[in-house]
Parts: sequence; C-alpha cells; structure tokens
Amino acid sequence: MSQESSSLNEKNRLEVNDKILDSVPTDINVHDLNIPDDWPPLAAEKPRNYFFWNLKGPSGIDIDGIATQPSVFDDPEKSKYFLPHARYENTHRIDPSFRWTWREEYSLVRKIDFRIMLWCCIMFMSLQLDRGNLSQAVADNFLTDLNFTTNVFNNGNTIFKVFFLVSEIPSQLISKKLGPDRWIPIQMVSWSAVAMSQYALHGKAGFYVTRALLGALEGGFIADICLYLSYFYTSVELPVRLAYFWAAMTVSEIIAAFMGFGILHMRGVHGQEGWRWLFLIEGAITCAIGVLSSLLMPPSPTQTKSWFRGKNGWFSEREEKIIVNRVLREEPTKSRMHNRQPLDWGMFWKSLTDYDLWPIYIIGLVFQIPTSPVSTYQTLTLRSLGFTTFQTTLMVLPNQVLSLMTLLTLTYLSQKLNERSLVALSAQIWCLVLLIPLRVFGADSNRWGKYVVTMLLLAHPSSHAIQVAWTSRNSNSVRTRTFSSAAYNMFCQLSGIISSYVYRADDKPLYHRGNSALIGVAAMNLVVYLLVKAYYIWRNRQRDKIWNAMSLSEQEKYVEGQSSVDLGNKRLDFRFAH
Repeated sequence: MSQESSSLNEKNRLEVNDKILDSVPTDINVHDLNIPDDWPPLAAEKPRNYFFWNLKGPSGIDIDGIATQPSVFDDPEKSKYFLPHARYENTHRIDPSFRWTWREEYSLVRKIDFRIMLWCCIMFMSLQLDRGNLSQAVADNFLTDLNFTTNVFNNGNTIFKVFFLVSEIPSQLISKKLGPDRWIPIQMVSWSAVAMSQYALHGKAGFYVTRALLGALEGGFIADICLYLSYFYTSVELPVRLAYFWAAMTVSEIIAAFMGFGILHMRGVHGQEGWRWLFLIEGAITCAIGVLSSLLMPPSPTQTKSWFRGKNGWFSEREEKIIVNRVLREEPTKSRMHNRQPLDWGMFWKSLTDYDLWPIYIIGLVFQIPTSPVSTYQTLTLRSLGFTTFQTTLMVLPNQVLSLMTLLTLTYLSQKLNERSLVALSAQIWCLVLLIPLRVFGADSNRWGKYVVTMLLLAHPSSHAIQVAWTSRNSNSVRTRTFSSAAYNMFCQLSGIISSYVYRADDKPLYHRGNSALIGVAAMNLVVYLLVKAYYIWRNRQRDKIWNAMSLSEQEKYVEGQSSVDLGNKRLDFRFAH
C-alpha cells in the first residue's frame, strides 16, 4: 500500500471516531468498564495536587498503592476507538495493562520537574529579561539620551504588544508543524539577535522596528511552552507547574534588578550609555540559553536520547511507560496527533467563536489593567520622586519578592479550594484598596509613602496561572485547547495595548486622571468575575436539567457516541469549572 493511501486510511479512521472520542466523559468509573479478569487492579484514589514543599507527595495516600487511574484503555471494546496516530511517537510505550505505584509516580514527577520544568522556567526567565529590560533602560535616562517623550515610549510598548498579539497563532501553527523542541530555540536565538541590536539605537524608527520584531518573535512563546509541557504532565499537575512558570518570571525580574544595577554602572565604557550594554549583554545571555535549549529539549518523553543528553536518555523504559500511559489515560485523544503534525486555522476559529470560553477571554482582557500602567511606569515614577538610577533599580526588588509569594499562595488556595473565580477576584480587591491612596496622593505627599503603596500594589497576587489552566479545563478538547490558550493570551496582550494609553504625558507626574480610570476598572472587574461565575453556574444547571431528564439507557448511548453530535465543552455530560 502506498504511503499516500495509508495516510488517507489513517485520516478516515480518525474522522470516523471523532464523535465517539469527544463524547467520552472526563471522569471514568471503574464499574463502567469491562476490564479483563487477568489484568491488575487500578488505583483506589484520584490524583491530588501538591506543591514542591510536599516532597513525598500529598498526605493521606498510600504511596506504595497502585496509582494507575481508570481509563477507556482498560476496556478492550472502548479502547479500539483510541488507537494512536500512525506516526504517534510514543506508540511503543502504550500498554493498557501496565500498572505503577504512587511512589514511582511522585518520584518520576520530581524528575520531570528537574529535567523539563526547570529548563522551561529558565527559558521563560530569559524571555522576561529581553522584554522587561526596557523599564531598566528608562531608569538609566534612555528617553533623555534618545530625546524621546513618554508618548514615544507608549507607542513602542503598543507596537510590541500588537506584534506579540498577531504572532500568537502563526507561532502555534509553526510550533505544531516543526515541534516545540525545534521552534522554541529558533524563536529565542532570533529575538536575542534583535535584542542585542538595540545597542545601536539612535532614533524613533529603529526603536519602533526593534519593538515590532521583538513582539513578532516572542509572541506565541508562552503557549508553545504550555503545549510542550502537556507532553509530560497531566491536567491535574499543569496548573501548579504554570504557577512555577510565572513565579520564574518574578525570579527573573529579581535577578534582572541585580544585573541591571551592575550593568548600568558601565555607562561611559567605550563612551556608551549603560542601557546599551544592558541590551547587548542580556541579549547575549538569551542567545546562549536558546542554543542550549536546542540540545536540552527532547521532542517527547520517549525521545530523550542524544549525544548531548546521553546515549541512555533521561528516562528508563519503565519511566517512559509511566509518563506516556498516565498522560494518555487522562486524555486518550492526545495520541491522535503526533508531535510534528500541523494544525489549521479552522481549529483557531472554532476556539475563538466558542461563546462558552468568552467569559474567560473577557477576564483576560481586563484583569491586568489596574496594575499594568503602574508597573510600566514604576521606574519613571521612582526617578520623578528623586531616587537615583541605581536606587530605582534596587527598589523594585521588594514588590517582586512579595509578588512571587502571593502568586504561589493564590494558586495554592485555588487548587486547595477548587475555586477559580472568587479566588481570582480577591486579587482585584487587593488592587482596588491600594489604588485609592495612589489616586489621593498629591505633589507634597511623602515620597516613601508613595513608594510603599506602589510597591504593595505591584505585589498583588497574580491570577494569570489560574486563568490559563481554567481556559484549558473549560476547552475540554485536545484539538482546540492549544488555540484557546493562545486566544486567551491574545486578549491579555490586547489588555496591555489598552493599558499603554492610561498614563499620558499631560497627566504626569501624579497621573490622577489615569489612576481614577484604574480604580474604575478594578471596581468593574469585581462585577466581571462574579458574572463569569454566575454564567458557568447557569450553564451547568442547563446541562443538569437536560441530562437528568434522560433515561439511563439514553445517557449510556450518549456517552458511547451513538447519539452524540456535540464536541468538546458542548457535551451534555461536561461541566464547566468556575
């Protein structure tokens, strides 16, 4: 049989099974499965969330007990609909009868954290170095040296965010075609070259061009990383890892503050300003990390062997089987696509027009606005209060350390309480309380009082990690989840564009008009979160009413796909998280 004919048959087989695949419930009951008598038993408990300080995993679980969760793979009749794609890279490790213990799983997850998650955090830190060092450059008289106004600065930020936004989806398409392990290093080396070129900036045109190129090359990076992490982690583990991911951004800002303090002292070396050296040196660091990433990012859990990673790879055969089988048991449809398989614009359009995801997209549009202008102008504000360049560079450290702590605390509470909207709403209350005194301060107010309030405002607990995982959870479709995450991130970037124009040159240095607007947005956000929660409760009650009116046999037929035409989160047996 020709390769073309084989590919066609494969495509037809996958299309025939689509409705059945999308109608399988996320919670599998072992009593609903026809498990062969000679197969080993399954886990008695469901997976639980835990953070890095729980070294032995969550409490209350027998760590030597079986951890293998019930799945359609335990039923030979159901599993035939989940045959992997012909080119799926992990097929040789799929084994429905394979079992492992919680001790093995927790140990392996820690190993994945060290081998995969840690390097992803380092890559994210390098991203933050290159997209965040402009604020440090501003503290070193960047605008004065180039004769720029704050409006030029705003325009540059807007250009960056527009190009970041529009490159999200193209980046996803390229990443899925080439594989994140190839595309992410290419992105990093490319944007680091642009970052280093800022050493030679002399006018507005060059500033705008470099902002555009940085946005275009960095856009999609976060969603690409999320896609890559999904190869190794389950949806239960991913929200916590995303919290670590955004915590790494804060750690990067702390490190950058110390680096900036040293590098900006280079003003005068070879007759150049300190900010030029900042762009050059930090860009070179990112370039080195990008090159290393091409060597340290395996394509999949079963493809870790290389001349650089070792001839035996990072995981044993048993560990590979645990990674592959536990991920597929939770989401059997992940085997439908291999890691070099392209996606199409239709999937993005489906995500974008999914009205049940728009409440979260709206949150993405508004939740950062109350603090974004204050953060962007922090260094300029501190300079206007009379602090020196080097004092300003170090004075951003307290709010960065505190924001790291509040981020992890908020994410922990969300996981502990299984609550998203109300926990995220608490961050908006934090912002509202601190924006009011920021608006009241006058020209004669104590500068240390202004600094403390600003510092505490920027130390607010970010709900970003919660909301990225929330988007993924409420998408409930492997084929569109990547695009829904990208769509959410696009709304976040659009939020940044709006924020760029809250503080204007004719409103400085106190920005009373801008702060009044931020208070209004923070108050509005309280209502937005409550309405989003109410919407999802209402949608779930609609589903309950229809589902409970069905007979048991009708429900079984629906689950088996015999009468279902719904996809993803449109299934009657799916309930939205809120």
